[in-house]
Amino acid sequence: MVIVKPIVYGNTAKHFGSKRDSDGHTHKWKLYVRSFNNDDMTKYINRIQFRLHETYQTNVRVLNQPPYEIEESGWGEFETQITIFFADPYEKPVIFYFHLKLFSTDPDVVVGRKPLVNEYYDELVFQEPSDVLTRAMNSTQLLPISTEENRARELECT
Repeated sequence: MVIVKPIVYGNTAKHFGSKRDSDGHTHKWKLYVRSFNNDDMTKYINRIQFRLHETYQTNVRVLNQPPYEIEESGWGEFETQITIFFADPYEKPVIFYFHLKLFSTDPDVVVGRKPLVNEYYDELVFQEPSDVLTRAMNSTQLLPISTEENRARELECT
């Protein structure tokens, strides 16, 4: 048996307009992992770990429940490591790398009129998952998204 759970991961970023005097940061950004179908990932995901650039004071962040996203500010792009741990401890964690992007050639993004969106689709593919994980994944329900939440997603980082 094969079970596939589609996900979306990525980042949004918005330019402040100028370099911040306090720390030299130029952008606000959000890094995230979400369900593509908006299903309840807590049924099969135990936690997600984000490893940021070592210059961040707490560069390893562990999120035990949704939303699986972190918000920060910074001045440069860097590679992140994302690790997904599953509800079944016998299922190996999935580790992947993602380039957090801040800069764009789109003039509206450059001047801060709209946020940069750097997003990818992928699938968690489970080959012969355990009975525990199979039951958990088959019992997931779609989470409701209100019109207000949809609008908020459109305006992320604004």
